[in-house]
Amino acid sequence: MAQFINSRESIVTEAIDGLVRTSGGRLARLDGYPHVRVVIRADWQRDRVALVSGGGSGHEPSHAGFVGRGLLTAAVCGDVFASPSVDAVLAGILAVTGEAGCLLIVKNYTGDRLNFGLAAERARALGRRVAMVIVDDDIALPDLPQARGLAGTLFVHKIAGAAAEAGQGLDAVAALAGRVIAGLRSIGMSLDTCTVPGSPKEDRIPPGKAELGLGIHGEPGVDQVGFSGARDAIARVAEKLAATMDDAPQVLLMNNLGGTSALEMAVLTHELTRSALAGRISHIVGPAAMMTSLDMQGFSLSVLPATAEFLAGLETSVPVAAWPGVTTVGALSVLPMPENTAPPAAPASADPVARQLIVTACETLLAAAPDLNALDAKSGDGDTGSTLAGAARALLDGLDGLPLADPAALCGAISQTLSQSMGGSSGVLLAIFFSAAAESASEGVPAALRAGLARMQEVGGARPGDRTMIDALAPALDALDAGLAAAAAAARDGADRTAGMDRARSGRAAYVGAAQLAGHVDPGAEAVARLFEALAGR
Repeated sequence: MAQFINSRESIVTEAIDGLVRTSGGRLARLDGYPHVRVVIRADWQRDRVALVSGGGSGHEPSHAGFVGRGLLTAAVCGDVFASPSVDAVLAGILAVTGEAGCLLIVKNYTGDRLNFGLAAERARALGRRVAMVIVDDDIALPDLPQARGLAGTLFVHKIAGAAAEAGQGLDAVAALAGRVIAGLRSIGMSLDTCTVPGSPKEDRIPPGKAELGLGIHGEPGVDQVGFSGARDAIARVAEKLAATMDDAPQVLLMNNLGGTSALEMAVLTHELTRSALAGRISHIVGPAAMMTSLDMQGFSLSVLPATAEFLAGLETSVPVAAWPGVTTVGALSVLPMPENTAPPAAPASADPVARQLIVTACETLLAAAPDLNALDAKSGDGDTGSTLAGAARALLDGLDGLPLADPAALCGAISQTLSQSMGGSSGVLLAIFFSAAAESASEGVPAALRAGLARMQEVGGARPGDRTMIDALAPALDALDAGLAAAAAAARDGADRTAGMDRARSGRAAYVGAAQLAGHVDPGAEAVARLFEALAGR
C-alpha cells in the first residue's frame, strides 16, 4: 500500500521535525538524532514537577502532540510500535527534571516498563527524583495479570499535568495519577488492521466481522465478532465497559484509532448517547484521533469517574491542539423550522395515468441504482444511483398526497420533494427543472418539460456535448411530440454518445482525465435513457 513517507527508517525523525517546526515555538527537540528522539516544552524552566511519557511511534498525535503547558513536559519517541531505548528515556528525564522531580507515565507493555524503569533507576543514581506510574486500563482480558495501557493514558496526562502545572509536589502528582489509573477502563473495536510503514498490510478481519478488544500496536483483538453497523458496534463495546463500571457519573474519551472518518465517529457518538452507557456518561472528550494505531479503522472508549477532583484537571485550558477538551453531554437541542420554507401544498387528487407514470419512473430508478453507482464510480463519487433512488423512494412514499390531477401543482410538488430528498447539485437542478415546468404547465407537457430544461441549463450552465444528463434529456424532449417511443430512442442515442466523449465540461466528471471517462456512459444520461425506455414500455 502506497504511503506518504520517504523511508521507514526516517519516518519518525521527519514527523517530529514537522511537528516542532509548526508548533509556533512551543516545542523543541533534543539534538540526539537518530537514536534519541525527545520532544520537550521550549518554555520549560524546571520549576515544577516534570511529566515524561512516550513509547513507540504510530499513535500520533500521542505522545509528542500532547507536549505543552498543562500536559506533558517531554515525550520520548521510539520507532513505530517499538519502545524507545533506555538512553533516550534517560536523556528525556535529564533534560527536564529539576528539584521538583519527574513523573514517568508509562503504558503497560513490557518494553516500555523495562526501558522507562531502567532509565528511572539510572536517573535516581544521578540524583534525580523520579516516580513512575503504569497505566493498565484495558478491560478486554479481565483475567490477564498485566492489562495493556490504552487511550485512557490521556486522562492521566491531562489530570496529572494540570496538578503539576498548579505547583503540586511529586508525591501528590504521582498519587493523583495513581487514583486516575485505578478508575480507568478502556476497550476498542476495529474493522480493519493498520498499515505498518514498509510492511505489507495484514488482512485478517473478514467482511462482516470486527475485532473487539484490540490493542494499539496492530495486534489481534481478543475476539472477532459479527458487525452489522454503528449501533451494534457501540452496543458490544458498551456492554463490556458497563460490566466493569459502577453507577457513578463517568467521563468518556471517544478515541479514533486513526482510519475512521469524522463522519463515522459522529455516528458512533450518536449511538453512544442512546446506548446502555448513556445514563452514566456526564462528560465527553472527543470524538477525536488522540491515541491512534496508524490508520486503523476503529475506535476505542475510555471511561473515568467524573469526580470533582478529576473534572478540575480535565477542564483546565491547555494550548495543545491535540487535546479536544471536555464537554458535558446534554439533551438533543432541536429548534422549530422557520416559517415559509416550503410553499403551500396543493390538495391531493387522483389520476391513474399520472400515478402509473410516477410509479414506473420510480421503480426504474430504484432498480437501476447499482448500475448507475458503478458508472458514477468511473468518473465521480459513485452515488448517482443512490441519490436518484432516494428521490424515487421519497416520491413513492408521498404518492398518495400528490395532486396527480393538476399538472402544474404536480410538477411543483415533485420539485419540492426532490429539493428535500436529493443531495448535491443534481437534486437542485432537477428541482429547478420541475419548478420551471410547473410555470409552463398550461402549454402542455412537452412544452412544459422543455421550459424546465431551458431553466435548468440557464442555472446549471451545462449544454449538450458537456457529458451530462442533458445529452440524453435534450434530444428526448425534442422528440417527445412524436411520442414516448421516439423520445426513448433519442434518449438512448444521446446517452450512448457520451461514452465517446473524453472530456466532461460540467459536474464532477469535469475533474477526471480522459482515460477514466473513455468508453463509459455518463451515469446521469444513462438514468434518463432508462427512464424514458421504461415509460415507453421498452
